[in-house]
Amino acid sequence: MILKKILKRTALCIICAALGLAALTGCGQKEPGETMYKGSSNANTYDMIGKNKSGFTDMANYTLPAEGEEIVAMTIKDKGTVKIKLFPDLLPKACANFVGLAAQGYYDGLSFHRVIADFMIQGGDPEGTGRGGTSVWGQAFDGGASEYLYHVKGALAYANSGSTSTDGSQFYIVVGQEFTPELFEKYKSQNFSYTETAENAYLEDGGTPWLDGSYTVFGQVFEGIEIVEDVCNNTAVDSSDKPVEDVIIEKIEIVKY
Repeated sequence: MILKKILKRTALCIICAALGLAALTGCGQKEPGETMYKGSSNANTYDMIGKNKSGFTDMANYTLPAEGEEIVAMTIKDKGTVKIKLFPDLLPKACANFVGLAAQGYYDGLSFHRVIADFMIQGGDPEGTGRGGTSVWGQAFDGGASEYLYHVKGALAYANSGSTSTDGSQFYIVVGQEFTPELFEKYKSQNFSYTETAENAYLEDGGTPWLDGSYTVFGQVFEGIEIVEDVCNNTAVDSSDKPVEDVIIEKIEIVKY
């Protein structure tokens, strides 16, 4: 069953890219810097040459925000608020775009137009079709991919139409599924490097490793992953994976942690 689901997800990603659609086609208190599962509001703040100024030497996804750090607070109507850490030190332009759009209220009132159980939830398209939306600069941009950020459960990434150079406003949050060592070896991205920490995260928490390197992961849910899982796995959808009843992003704010 798990293999069948993985193959379905992979096929969907390939088909969407081929069509050129902007579609993809998640405690105890710890000190900041310790790993656990669980920027400025001006876009120009992050608009710098991408360089690892963070000091990361291993998987960064599960790093808790520092006190006073700007985070994403995404309120999903009738569900609750999901809190997300951004990684501007790793992917400055990708974070600049999201922060800039959020500051404009771009995402407020939009829906998650694509939901696939055990995979991800996707939103950020004003048209609600998977074909719309643009970046804060009015055109596609290259958000890049960091070797320290993976598609584990709770990862926030941009949808694209074939490469990270086509990033825009659409994003997705990974739920994914857990892997056995054998399945992980089979379905991990062949053009991406995996540390022992990252592999263990996929085995314990799940995710979508075959997307690593091909999509821009720039954030990680550190609070409210159960809300994302609820939307992902308990939302009725039609044959195109569009929710039968709208799942609305009430607002996205950039707030201090």
